[in-house]
Amino acid sequence: MRSKLLCALITTVTVTAATAVRAEVEPGFTALMDGKTFNGWKSAEENKSTWKIEDGAFVAKGERCHLFYEGDGKPFKNFHLKVEVMTEPKSNGGIYFHTKYQASDWPRAGFESQVNNTHGDWKKTGSLYDVVNVGIPAAEDRKWWTQEIIVEGNKVTVKVDGKTVLQYIEPPGAQAAKPFERKLGEGTFALQGHDPGSTIRYKNIRVKRLD
Repeated sequence: MRSKLLCALITTVTVTAATAVRAEVEPGFTALMDGKTFNGWKSAEENKSTWKIEDGAFVAKGERCHLFYEGDGKPFKNFHLKVEVMTEPKSNGGIYFHTKYQASDWPRAGFESQVNNTHGDWKKTGSLYDVVNVGIPAAEDRKWWTQEIIVEGNKVTVKVDGKTVLQYIEPPGAQAAKPFERKLGEGTFALQGHDPGSTIRYKNIRVKRLD
């Protein structure tokens, strides 16, 4: 009898745990990280030590190094991306979209959604860097927030903790700029490790295609 009760208890705990894991996955969204490895992601440049994994999060701290998502061969065009982010004071980071792998330097393709609450750069969290800049941060250091990027046709919406920070409508006939394109098209995602004085944590990265 005791053995049956123990077995039933283990089964209940296992089912409950499995249910809890499933509950974290939002309908229609696909996880882009497993919280344990860098599977599906590729770091650029030689500064591999910039990136670590701690408590299920990608942690960027060190010389400039970008981490590109390469886990899906199909480019992302229209999508809804969600990333949990936390910064240490005076940190600078970013979330790129419509970009492509680049072996060195700052990514030229696509756009950067700024991550910066108290760094010296005045373009703060939620800015579409050098396209639509926001001077007042929408989040706080040392507190997790959800940064969302939604691309639908020629419209980009950026949200922080559910609040819309900006909407950008790309004008008809817009052309890619140089050296940074900042032109809607398609591509992948990347995370920024900016400098040794910045510590950024990114976790629970998930996306829903809207094509």
